Amino acid sequence: MKDPKDKDLFGSPARKRGAAQDAEYSAKDIEVLEGLEPVRRRPGMYIGGTDDRAMHHLVAEVLDNSMDEAVAGHATWIELELSKDGVVTVRDNGRGIPVDPHPKFKNLSALEVILTMLHSGGKFSGKVYETSGGLHGVGVSVVNALSDQLTVEVARDKKLYRQTFSRGKPTSKLKDLGPVQNRRGTTVSFHADPEIFGKNMQFKPERLYRMARSKAYLFRGVEIRWSCDPSLIEKDSDTPAQATLHFPGGLVDYITATLGDRKTLTPRPFAGAAPLSDGVGKVEWAIAWPVDEDGFENTYCNTVPTPEGGTHEQGLRSALARSMRGYGDLIGNRRAAQITTDDVIGGAAIMLSLFIREPQFQGQTKEKLASPEAARLVDAVLKDHFDHWLSEDKEASADLLERAIQRAEDRLRRRQDRDFARKTATRKLRLPGKLADCSANSAEGTELFLVEGDSAGGSAKQARERNTQAVLPLRGKILNVASATVDKMRGNQELADLILALGCGLGGDYDDGKLRYEKVIIMTDADVDGAHIASLLMTFFYREMTGLIENGHLYLAQPPLYRLSQGGKVAYARDDAHKDELMKAEFSGRGKVEISRFKGLGEMPAAQLKETTMNPQKRNLLRVKIPNRNDEETRAEARETASLVESLMGRKPELRLEYIQKNARFARDLDI
Repeated sequence: MKDPKDKDLFGSPARKRGAAQDAEYSAKDIEVLEGLEPVRRRPGMYIGGTDDRAMHHLVAEVLDNSMDEAVAGHATWIELELSKDGVVTVRDNGRGIPVDPHPKFKNLSALEVILTMLHSGGKFSGKVYETSGGLHGVGVSVVNALSDQLTVEVARDKKLYRQTFSRGKPTSKLKDLGPVQNRRGTTVSFHADPEIFGKNMQFKPERLYRMARSKAYLFRGVEIRWSCDPSLIEKDSDTPAQATLHFPGGLVDYITATLGDRKTLTPRPFAGAAPLSDGVGKVEWAIAWPVDEDGFENTYCNTVPTPEGGTHEQGLRSALARSMRGYGDLIGNRRAAQITTDDVIGGAAIMLSLFIREPQFQGQTKEKLASPEAARLVDAVLKDHFDHWLSEDKEASADLLERAIQRAEDRLRRRQDRDFARKTATRKLRLPGKLADCSANSAEGTELFLVEGDSAGGSAKQARERNTQAVLPLRGKILNVASATVDKMRGNQELADLILALGCGLGGDYDDGKLRYEKVIIMTDADVDGAHIASLLMTFFYREMTGLIENGHLYLAQPPLYRLSQGGKVAYARDDAHKDELMKAEFSGRGKVEISRFKGLGEMPAAQLKETTMNPQKRNLLRVKIPNRNDEETRAEARETASLVESLMGRKPELRLEYIQKNARFARDLDI
């Protein structure tokens, strides 16, 4: 007889199942999803979700196909157009999608097979494309499945063909429109399905223009022609309605344009392009070291952005570190032996583009390269070229080596938990590579913005006032210190960077006089995830730097959730209630009021972020306060606060459950 306390594999009490209960699950409950139905049922498996980023990924999938034609040498130009009704058109002068009958599906053209069947395409064998961004044969078929209307035109063999689709299914036969002269290639026009992405979701011209521009930088042999209906471009945006993008210098042009007149440690960037040792692919790179150490790192594989890096990035990091150590040994500098990768590339502006056959990515959205051979191939090419580059300009190389050694020595001192002054007369303090520090020499009047992710960090760095405002991007959600061990907290890189940037110590060693900034401002998205990250950061400061809150240094930024515009009048609303209030008070006249919702700080133009959230003259900040533990009148309230933090953030989930059960009836307008 079973003990009633028996548990199943998941820790729940074991249940006895009878024949009647088993009969509820039978063959009729097994679903078989055919064609593109799996894509519409579970879009997150193919494009990572149904949010703004996922919808823009549809454009990337179509654009990547045209880029593959250009990289293969069959197309010289690509057009990307966004119309007023939200239709995106991508046109190229490549070979055109085949329209002849498919040998396996003789009743269907190859075009219809590609558009309506997953895992179909010309990139599996490597015969048609040596390198390509599309690998799984799901890209354009997924776009078709998630569009309420899609039209394909193919100019091939001096004839024009057209076929239309809706939600993954053909709405017309493939039509032969007759002969055409001086035209070839593929044109894809589509409108994202509001049933999937929501009625209010719209393609953003700024984002599509950046996408087109990055593709033009990545392949110097292509010309990308951008056009957009002017009414879609916001008034304060610098996105052009029309542009021809062609950069003969490739990645070097991008580095030069981005850094502008900022000073760099070396007179020229380390840049070049070279074939890989396997004889198929190639790698292109451009690296500069800004004096202000406010850099970035953008990596790509087969023109596909890899924001999470991957094995090609590992190869670059390994090559530069080994080469720099080798150069130090060559000139007799023994201190170079302690240099690591972060010492060499910390604060650098890096562009890396790799072209290889059959790359392996993590997930369909291809955000991280996983091909193991990429690290070895990139390492071999870049180390050899960096060795030659260092030997060509001894003075610049000496400056770069000295900077790397300084970073290494500062890193070793940090390991010994030594405190540093903000700046001394003889040398500058080396800080976390992601920190874009301000230039002021004292803490008075300075601010540190803590933002979520590199995307929001990039916008904030552009919007900040460099003299008094610093920005530290934090990747993802930081450790919950209320439920973590001391060793785990000390081993967390995000917290280590934050502690180092503040410079004031932890716990009993906290020294308000060593705090490097007057204000510490938590600036997260106005959504659930942003609120969670803010709560984790406040928990960290409450537990480990209580004095920072007690002395009035901690604040919460109030980024807007909505932008309202009518004619030349613009206003920003922090939430739904504020939006309704503004609609009544400020926009009571005639005329349509355009309302746009910000998806995140990373999607907000730098000018708007500065105006609404970072400009001290216009922004709103919430100061974080806690009861004083040492004051007789507030001691009881301080104990209650400590108990609440422990219940909500501590190690005992039963305390959280108890709190939720007691207070659930007070919850209103949950953003879930």
